[in-house]
Amino acid sequence: MKLKKIAALVAIAAASGSAFATDGYFAHGYGMKAKGMGGAATAMASDSFGGANNPASMVWAGDRLDVGLDFFSPKRTISRSGGTAGIDFQAESGSNMHYVPEFGYNKMLGWDMSLGVTVYGNGGMNTDFPGGQISTAPGSTVTCPGFNGMAGAVAVGAPFNALCGSGRLGIDMMQLVVAPTFAMKVNKTNSLGVALLLTHQQFKASGLHGFGGYTATATTGGPSNLTNLGRDKSNGVGLRFGWMGQLSDTVTMGAAYATKTRMSKFDLYKDLFAERGGFDLPENWNIGLAFKPNDQWTIAADFQRINYGDINSVGNPSTNGGLTIGPGAPGPFAAAGGTLGCDSCRGFGWSNVDVIKLGFEYKYSNALTLRAGYNHTDNPISSRDVTFNMLAPGVVQDHVTLGFTYNVTKDSELTMAYMHAFKKSVSGTSLFNQWTTAFGMGTAGTDKIEMSQNSLGIAYGLKF
Repeated sequence: MKLKKIAALVAIAAASGSAFATDGYFAHGYGMKAKGMGGAATAMASDSFGGANNPASMVWAGDRLDVGLDFFSPKRTISRSGGTAGIDFQAESGSNMHYVPEFGYNKMLGWDMSLGVTVYGNGGMNTDFPGGQISTAPGSTVTCPGFNGMAGAVAVGAPFNALCGSGRLGIDMMQLVVAPTFAMKVNKTNSLGVALLLTHQQFKASGLHGFGGYTATATTGGPSNLTNLGRDKSNGVGLRFGWMGQLSDTVTMGAAYATKTRMSKFDLYKDLFAERGGFDLPENWNIGLAFKPNDQWTIAADFQRINYGDINSVGNPSTNGGLTIGPGAPGPFAAAGGTLGCDSCRGFGWSNVDVIKLGFEYKYSNALTLRAGYNHTDNPISSRDVTFNMLAPGVVQDHVTLGFTYNVTKDSELTMAYMHAFKKSVSGTSLFNQWTTAFGMGTAGTDKIEMSQNSLGIAYGLKF
């Protein structure tokens, strides 16, 4: 295939949005075949998605092109209940249908080397809640505390969104990775590979006015880089290394390690994210086995570790800073120096997670291969951080998958995969309780975040 056509397909994939939030904000799998097997792919070499799974697999995949589209539908609900301060609510997020493209290309350079590219996305920190859930009647003494002072950013009597800001509430985070990949066989049973992770991400936020008085900029009297500023962009580079080895006629093993991807800052939102707009991609690694007892069956299992907690803007507790009143602060709740935007300031409180992926593949006939899988991940969000994570309720843990590949011709195939992530919720005392109780407004109650997901994807593979 001509290089111009390859470049055009990469550009199409790169221009499209992504929205995933299954294993935290990583996808449960990369490549439609892996998605049908619960994401297990570290010791598999059945397509050109090694740049996302294990670069060393590409040299076993042969000459091929893979193009797919996944339709991803998350359902997010947030609520506050049981309080006496008058700020209870319930809301469901819009933006519940997304399309996620995938692209892979691999070219053999003789029998022992390959060059390829994998294009894939992360994200899913995408929410869009309507405003006006919290209303106060004219003349009422009930106020929405916010982080910007006792009356939030909106006058008493006006409607507030769930986080005591104005208008619609939500964020949209997208991460796109273009991974050029080189792999080589070191002997007849082992290979090594490396992928360059060229990463682009975009972010926007709306309705966070209630946090205005807690930014570092606000305490010095400057304009806030916090919310409703449109879409900001960031770029960075990381590396993924991989090994794959055939241990016996029936067992293959693989391992891969991805460095932290250091990204440029989100300048428009430097008062929201720790490190003045920092949002690096976390270090992660995976190890896997594939067992093929006969010509029909393959059983694959992966273990993955994602170190979300090592990224300050993601891992810092949302309680950092507490209820400190500093000299010269512009509002009754603002700490001198602020508690948003600095290196040690509030984050989303996500912890590191371990992921277990188990997949089954059955060759029903020469034309049809069937797949099933299960994926379990730790929940990165604790009850302490529920309020902040109304913006990004990535709490699902258990996924089941089904899939198949049908050989249209000897050189072309269609693959489909379905995933269901079971409903999961986390509850915790609202962060607003610090303010409502401190100023005699009553209790804020309990905040709750809840999510479930479905996805259905189709991909076309061409061998040449």
